[in-house]
Amino acid sequence: MPPSPCSSRRRSVLLCAAAWAKNHPASRQPHDPRTTADSRTHADTCLAVARPRADNEPSQHEHTFDSADAGASTTYPMQCSALRKNGFVVIKSRPCKIVDMSTSKTGKHGHAKVHLVAIDIFTGKKLEELCPSTHNMDVPVVKRTEYQLIDVSDDGYLNLIDDEGREKNDVRMPEGDVGEKINKLFKTEEKDTNVTVQTAMGEEIAVDAKESPK
Repeated sequence: MPPSPCSSRRRSVLLCAAAWAKNHPASRQPHDPRTTADSRTHADTCLAVARPRADNEPSQHEHTFDSADAGASTTYPMQCSALRKNGFVVIKSRPCKIVDMSTSKTGKHGHAKVHLVAIDIFTGKKLEELCPSTHNMDVPVVKRTEYQLIDVSDDGYLNLIDDEGREKNDVRMPEGDVGEKINKLFKTEEKDTNVTVQTAMGEEIAVDAKESPK
């Protein structure tokens, strides 16, 4: 009958402990508590080495990390006095482009205040905000990506494809000048057309179109 795994591990422990004791004669003195403890500690180490680690038991070199949020922030703070015309700002929880701003003089008992006039980059609605110059306001992370237009669906969605061949079908045909430009290039003139999609705070819209480079 083949020896059990436990018997094999025990022999490994005994051989390991015996080899250590041979090289450390002091440990054979039973009445010295220091050497006895030292020998026992080494035997425990041998047992730990000989015992296989269970599949669900973490190694001393393994670390556990909490999963972090992979999504990047959609806004970042900026002092109001550092904002600039034609830049972006969040007003009433909406991503806006600043079209005008002015700063009032500092009063006796307060800070200078900045008056912001901005346009919602998705709806075109005009919004205003009055903010102390030393206070922070949120600035949206605005991203522009260019896609090639493949088709326009019957329900008014653009069938787009990026440089890596990934399709995108959730952007509506925009109204106004941009929509007319897309229709003229793609449908009327039947040209290869690139569309620029602007993204901010979880929303996106087609903001420009041009003939694809040859």
